[in-house]
Amino acid sequence: MSQSSPSTPFTEVLSSPFQSIVELRRYRLHPDRREDLIDLFEREFIESQETCGMSVLGQFRDLDRPDDFVWLRGFAGMQQRAEALAAFYDGPVWSAHKDAANATMECSDDVHLLRPCGPGFDFVGATRPGLSEQAPPNLLAITIISLKETKVNDFAELFDSTYNPLLVQAGASPLGTFATLDMPNNYPRLPVRTDRAFIWINRFENAERHEAFRSALSRSGFWSLLGASRAKGASAIEATELRLEPTARSLLR
Repeated sequence: MSQSSPSTPFTEVLSSPFQSIVELRRYRLHPDRREDLIDLFEREFIESQETCGMSVLGQFRDLDRPDDFVWLRGFAGMQQRAEALAAFYDGPVWSAHKDAANATMECSDDVHLLRPCGPGFDFVGATRPGLSEQAPPNLLAITIISLKETKVNDFAELFDSTYNPLLVQAGASPLGTFATLDMPNNYPRLPVRTDRAFIWINRFENAERHEAFRSALSRSGFWSLLGASRAKGASAIEATELRLEPTARSLLR
């Protein structure tokens, strides 16, 4: 298989990472198979997907769920998504390695199809690390708010005006916000969730900084404020936080 060099700067591989459409993919793996999938993914499934017209934005170990693998990929648009996915999943690389990949997976259908609520991730100066590099100590926290009656755009405005300032004050470094894309899945071979969600992603230097952030956020009254919005408008019905450790070759880190 012909691939770009693992140490090649990402900006040379792809001039601008696709982010108009973003998939947040959470895989539940069979016990003790996560490292097997990560090794295979980082060796075979990064450059091969990007050659087909998509961006592998980041891949992670879930620190609280030892059998979960989480990753993000982006597309220039919905038509490009359908074409890129067809090219990859009908192509030679997936054909050669799909049995090994699928053998690690218990469930791969927990997928949010998203649109950015801002400019997207900032990859200026980013490089794709090589296979021999060690994972950084950084921690990424993804918070998923499941929405019921409140419109996604309304919650996004509330987040910008009310919630995000409290997150930053507590010590978060925002990376991006995303919301469920209100369009049908045009590649049904890969299912996506049909519920609506708003998602924010923050970076922390390490787990200790994130724990300090959690404590400060609780003292700020953030969760009480979020709970009040649920009581008034049945808006946020559930909040899920993912504490994620970037893998060695993750672009997001």
